[in-house]
Amino acid sequence: MKASELFIRCLENEGVEYVFGLPGEENLDVMDALLDSSIKFVTVRHEQGAAFMADVYGRLTGKAGVCLATLGPGATNLMTGVADANMDHAPLVAIAGQASTHRLHKESHQVLDLEEIFRSITKYSSRLLSPDIITEVVRKAFKVAQTEKYGATFIEFPENIAEMQIDDKPLPVKHPHPPEPPAERIDAAAALISDAKNPIILAGNGVVRSKAWKQLGEFAEELRIPVANTFMAKGVIPFKHPMALGSAGLQANDYVSCGFNRADVIICVGYDLVEYHPYLWHPTKDRTIIHIDSSPAEVDAYYNINVGVVGDIKHSLLRIMKVASPNTGTAMRALRELLIEDMNQHKDDDAVPMKPQKIIWDLRTAMDLEGIAICDVGAHKMWMSRMFRCEYPNTCLISNGFASMGIAVPGAIGAKLAFPDRQVVAVTGDAGFLMNVQELETAVRLKTPIVVLVWNDNAYGLIEWKQMNEFGRKSYVDFDNPDLVKLAESFGAKGYRVEKGGDLMSILETALHDNAVSIIDCPVDYSENLKLTSKLGEMVCPI
Repeated sequence: MKASELFIRCLENEGVEYVFGLPGEENLDVMDALLDSSIKFVTVRHEQGAAFMADVYGRLTGKAGVCLATLGPGATNLMTGVADANMDHAPLVAIAGQASTHRLHKESHQVLDLEEIFRSITKYSSRLLSPDIITEVVRKAFKVAQTEKYGATFIEFPENIAEMQIDDKPLPVKHPHPPEPPAERIDAAAALISDAKNPIILAGNGVVRSKAWKQLGEFAEELRIPVANTFMAKGVIPFKHPMALGSAGLQANDYVSCGFNRADVIICVGYDLVEYHPYLWHPTKDRTIIHIDSSPAEVDAYYNINVGVVGDIKHSLLRIMKVASPNTGTAMRALRELLIEDMNQHKDDDAVPMKPQKIIWDLRTAMDLEGIAICDVGAHKMWMSRMFRCEYPNTCLISNGFASMGIAVPGAIGAKLAFPDRQVVAVTGDAGFLMNVQELETAVRLKTPIVVLVWNDNAYGLIEWKQMNEFGRKSYVDFDNPDLVKLAESFGAKGYRVEKGGDLMSILETALHDNAVSIIDCPVDYSENLKLTSKLGEMVCPI
């Protein structure tokens, strides 16, 4: 068989369901081999969209999403999405065609050293220089991508290697099991928790990856310790849970920050430093920190660990819970009620442009609890992170490690392909929406009914927010938008515009139950940004 055919058999052996990408001259043999495969190829309109689709597919399923490009500009167009997956610890395997090995040693048309370029943004980067190594390289790429901490890997496939003949078969797939936590570390952590006066839990994305949310909820309830989650861990503890404090990471004196200020012991569970830098929640460097994760803690001056419990997160939580004494303090529980009061403040507001709080209230009310919101990056991300209530993990995906704009629309397509029976909403600003708007054609062609909720303010709203806070004036953040309703219709999608504040709920309900791609143009009043900043800046911790 051809090496390209063996390569595709290796992907099938890994359980690959979709490959997102674009055909090109240097991946002709791979594209031809896909025609005889069970793998579905999703032709996209830009390679960045392919990488974001694979990124979100990997986050939601725990199986590596796969994206494919040709050499040169095709490969470099993948890089933002690949870097996003790697820094956000989503499993992804990126593949790029390459020129013949006979011209890699010299200056040549569209040739770049892709193996080296991708090395800095992946866990593993390799070039196929012989058909004999295909089975090993593919198996390693998937194993590394899907081993904690998850991330991206890259394979460069020269066109002349793809044409060669080979008699081989894929290697068996074996998944490593996480190690058991050491008993002495369990006892040490339990002793610190038992002696704590005001402990708090910071739950991170590792809880999602390890599927340890049930054990986290039991741990918090049994030991009566409040839980704050990072943006990327929304839903790991249901918002209705009595110990849930909401999201940490607004980088301001929020209610959750008050909880960290009062804590004497901070229990970090599955926490990655890229999610919320410790200097923001531990500026004093004097609190006792317990690190519970599948990997040792990163070295950081503000994250000085007293006890590290490394191993299977589920088992670590259950074993500590059995030997630690419950917390008897009640001071932090008032924070939860204050946050709920804040969330409910504008639920009946009918003004247009709409207040961010009202948009989120309507979205949360209209969506099923197990529906999936894919949040882009911008001012709306700060509001969604703080106020969108989640009862289940992986129901509000927020890129906050690499934090790349443009992820929402292609990410929503990846989410809908992964879970076709669940509602999927791309929550995006007007700027992020137009960065990958071309993938609307992909969604319509694939008949993936997603809803795109565009928060429209004709500006880079988050940057304006920061400019106003820092300098009291804005600088080059304004732009004009096309008619988003007509734009949607030109792609064959449905377009809606919110004219009255009371209309959003009914529009959302209609769009969510239509079997169509829908875009909702929703004017937003971002003057609320500065009001929130002012409020948080003046807040005195109310406990």
